[in-house]
Amino acid sequence: MRQKIGLFGGAFDPPHRTHVALAQAAVQQLGLDVLHVVPTGHAWHKQRELTLAEHRLAMCRLAFADVPRTVVDTREMQRSGPTYTIDTLHELQAEYPLAQLFLIMGEDQARALQSWHRAEDLGRAAIICVASRSESLAAASPNPDSPKPLGIELQRLQMPTSPLNATAVRDLVAHGQGVSTLVFESVARYIDQHHLYQAA
Repeated sequence: MRQKIGLFGGAFDPPHRTHVALAQAAVQQLGLDVLHVVPTGHAWHKQRELTLAEHRLAMCRLAFADVPRTVVDTREMQRSGPTYTIDTLHELQAEYPLAQLFLIMGEDQARALQSWHRAEDLGRAAIICVASRSESLAAASPNPDSPKPLGIELQRLQMPTSPLNATAVRDLVAHGQGVSTLVFESVARYIDQHHLYQAA
């Protein structure tokens, strides 16, 4: 049988409980042999400056430590200049030449798929898997108002809908509020110890 290799990328600034739940759903529902959790290096598409890579990497290692068959992959942080998902997929193809690749993302990322670098090539390199509620067929699709990228195959991952996002975590910390219900305790301690996301 072909190996099943997943790629779950993101800023993870910080990694929160919904990120981890999505990783767990991907491993279990897709039967992945390995899930590569890949923190973004230079995020060309984000207007704000990301937290230092060393902090985001450390928090990812804490957050995903107990997710089976998952590795935190530093390759995008090691690249100079903008980092693109299609390049990471091609590197994984070279490392696992006989494997089926799966690109894991949330609904928000799926809606922005048209804007991704070489979006038309993503579906040729991997099966794109989108977290969505079981009753929401449309949630797994890219923006219906935009043309669908050529060759993209979508697969749904079932998990409860969550309004949680990293922006909310950062805002709460900036206002001096606790976030231990939104991120794992180890990540909350790291944020506090390194004074991350605090208001200037």
